[in-house]
Amino acid sequence: MREQDSDSTLTRRRMLQATGAAGAVGFAGCLSNVTDGGNGGGGNTLEVLHGWTGGDGQRAINALTEGFKEAHSDVDTDFRPIGGGGNTNLNTVVSNRLSQNDPPSSFAGWPGANLQKYDGVLGDLSDVWEEEGFTDSHLQEAVEACQYNDQYAAVPIGSHRLNCLFYNTSVVEDAGVDPDSMSSIDDLITAMDTVASETDATPMAQAMKAPWTTLQLFGVVLLGQEGYDSYMTFVDGEGGGDAVRSALETTSTILSNYISDDASQIGLTGANEMIMNGEAAFIHNGNWAAGAYRGNDLAYDEDWGFVPFPGTEGMYTFHLDSFIYPGNNPSPEATKTWMRYVGGTEAQVLFNTRKGSIPTRTDVPTDEFGPYLTETIDDFQNADQLPPTLAHGLAVSPNQLTNMKSAITENFTGPYDVEATATSLLDIAQQ
Repeated sequence: MREQDSDSTLTRRRMLQATGAAGAVGFAGCLSNVTDGGNGGGGNTLEVLHGWTGGDGQRAINALTEGFKEAHSDVDTDFRPIGGGGNTNLNTVVSNRLSQNDPPSSFAGWPGANLQKYDGVLGDLSDVWEEEGFTDSHLQEAVEACQYNDQYAAVPIGSHRLNCLFYNTSVVEDAGVDPDSMSSIDDLITAMDTVASETDATPMAQAMKAPWTTLQLFGVVLLGQEGYDSYMTFVDGEGGGDAVRSALETTSTILSNYISDDASQIGLTGANEMIMNGEAAFIHNGNWAAGAYRGNDLAYDEDWGFVPFPGTEGMYTFHLDSFIYPGNNPSPEATKTWMRYVGGTEAQVLFNTRKGSIPTRTDVPTDEFGPYLTETIDDFQNADQLPPTLAHGLAVSPNQLTNMKSAITENFTGPYDVEATATSLLDIAQQ
């Protein structure tokens, strides 16, 4: 990927400001020794926990783990999927294991500000990063996000873009709607009105079984309607109340009028299936949705399409998946072998081509990624701004994210109390 000029680099690094924010959920003192080898040597089983239990995620992790086992057949492995929307159950299991001084070898998680919750129990992968040259072969944003307390605590596996609007091409064609013509959220609302009047499809598929999807929708509406500066003002805890209230009003309009009646019972996979089955016109989600389309043999620009969420053209809402390295590691040598593999070219192709994400390595050939992900890589290279994702641990601290999701649950799941939600979100962002 091309070298960024200094102004662009400074803009992109704003997404990592929250890494040093207050509000860590620390485990300091929980582990008696956070150096490697707490349970003795590298001959133990490599135990990796992750939350990918279905759809695109399951295909991606299966390809990744099978590739590792083929490349390192001498390593005894235990790859353990733990289901639950937005990594909720995975995070609980990991937290319990760490607090009981029983860390897994590694676990999937978000780096950046999210690493604060593991303060005191993270191991040091600096030797792996140096030996493998990862600081030069991975995106600078990913390199910085995987550092904590001046050490490397994780290895990135892929990057997701969050400001995506996907659509079923047959539904929008039947409605006479052109997604490429939408330049504002007002245009999107007009298009959804047309879908409602001209077809039997739901205008927008939305999962509301967990609060993070609603928080994510609010975040992209804030970006698209109020702009990058207003979004950063909010996530940086510097105010922006009028913009937040306006974005919540628009989000309330969408949720009150354009989603399915059973949205509160639907998870992310179910909502995305509405697009694949032609039951809905649009869905806002990260580009993991495209991994599901590809995994179900749906063709880009034939069965489904994509545009940046209206109003966010030129932006790439940035999110990272990684594997995190606990200290007091039960299998340090095997775990570092896993981390070397995760950061390598083969792993990044196996995982990201199926997950609907793009590699964090800058030297991965794009010929296996297909037109959509190749377009996404190009969009990243040429983005004007990289706002950090709100609902996935880069823009705010772990405590703030937990409290924001609680605010959504309490005040914004129908009926939609804009004022109470705005007050809560603003207070939390400024903590």
